[in-house]
Amino acid sequence: MNYFELFNIPVSLQPNQQELKQKFYELSRKYHPDFYTQETDFEQAEALEKSSLVNKAYKTFLNTDETIKYVLQQKGLLLEEEKFQLPPYFLMEVMELNEELTEAKMEGDEALLSRTKSLIAELQQQIYEPVETLIKTYNDKTVEPKDLQSLKEYYFKKKYLDRILATM
Repeated sequence: MNYFELFNIPVSLQPNQQELKQKFYELSRKYHPDFYTQETDFEQAEALEKSSLVNKAYKTFLNTDETIKYVLQQKGLLLEEEKFQLPPYFLMEVMELNEELTEAKMEGDEALLSRTKSLIAELQQQIYEPVETLIKTYNDKTVEPKDLQSLKEYYFKKKYLDRILATM
């Protein structure tokens, strides 16, 4: 059973947060291990497993990047610890930003650091724009393979930029 089936919601890259919260509380009450203390060991273990799955799914759904990752994994397009080859033009642009960031840190140049953060934010917006509509209106039944590939490339680019921002 995948997370969307567990929560009985349509596959989406941005699930409805109100519905999600409601389903989470409903499932949390249904599978909470405290309600299974008088049941068999098997039923207790099953409730604990379901409760853990509910929590993990909810945490995934609260983060768009994690939801994208999950959907791509469900489609067989993203493997754990996959090394995705990003386009050379992107890597060059990011390398320049990394060099600028290193220089700003070494020199303690707050203005350059701020400028670099702004450039990274602009780049994040640039990589988001081509997939924005897909992310907001994702339909699992009509999505095209090329769109999923674009989504995968976006996911890895964003992940790369997020790692850089985490060092700031």
